[in-house]
Amino acid sequence: MKKTVVLGASDNPARYSYEAVSRLRKYGHEVVAVGRKAAEVAGVPIVTEPPAEENVDTVTLYLNPTAQESYYDYILSLHPKRIIFNPGTENDALVELARKNGIQTIEACTLVMLSTGQY
Repeated sequence: MKKTVVLGASDNPARYSYEAVSRLRKYGHEVVAVGRKAAEVAGVPIVTEPPAEENVDTVTLYLNPTAQESYYDYILSLHPKRIIFNPGTENDALVELARKNGIQTIEACTLVMLSTGQY
């Protein structure tokens, strides 16, 4: 299974990040959830301070490009294999940084990828 960092996680059931955490767990993936407020979704704690992690396969983004800026160094420090830019999170500056660091970038929807077996 693919260790995934959900950046912009929320405990609000109306948010796509909430559904992403829930479905990632349902599909058996290890999830690290980082958000603005401490909470819990599907048994996964949402932490407010980005934790150091190893063996990260995927970072999936649920933050707008401006909010992503303060996480650039963190994302790169994780050395993920890929970054998924969910709809509304597209960011040319981060794509360029990722590519320079050998990280694959994908503009897609994590929820669709999971439901179609493309994750």
